[in-house]
Amino acid sequence: MRGLYLVTDRQLCGKKSLEDMILQAAKGGVSYVQLREKEISTHYFLEEAITIKRLLKPYKIPLIINDRVDVAMASGADGVHIGQEDMPYKIARKLLGPKAIIGLSVETWEDVKISQKLDVSYIAVSPVFATPTKTDTKGVWGLEGLTRIKAFSRHSLVAIGGINESNVKDVVRAGAHCVAVVSAICAASDPEDSSRKINQIIQSVLE
Repeated sequence: MRGLYLVTDRQLCGKKSLEDMILQAAKGGVSYVQLREKEISTHYFLEEAITIKRLLKPYKIPLIINDRVDVAMASGADGVHIGQEDMPYKIARKLLGPKAIIGLSVETWEDVKISQKLDVSYIAVSPVFATPTKTDTKGVWGLEGLTRIKAFSRHSLVAIGGINESNVKDVVRAGAHCVAVVSAICAASDPEDSSRKINQIIQSVLE
């Protein structure tokens, strides 16, 4: 996992449709898209996932579904992102198969230690900074926490939480292989331009 990772939030899109925002972000260079929906029906979530999977295909961008293994399976998505309260990793892997992308959020040091025993595709360090889009977390890692996890973990690190153009360079320098953003793209007046600028900063540090 390397590059820029978009996590969607339809409430932040304003007058833009979710599909239009994702398409602009794809043109701007995001490497992954996670479809996150907390308040819509399974039926609509599935329809939406199928539509966005089709939308991303020409860009060869993997679609990852937040939480819902059933939606990931039914839509043909490339993977799933699970939290500590979601379906256990081993069951998700059994259902989705060896090639699926499966990411796992880590909110405590105990979570990080347990993840060492799991063949997850990445761990999401959540949240790096305080953010209104993640309100049910157990604390904030900060840059020092991210660096500590980088020194310990065998997994790719996806940093998420309060990251934007102003601090993304510090986040990558602290150890993130990949940076996930929500409002910095979803709420942007020009998601393509915002994605391009953030991605350029990420790549300049990774190189």
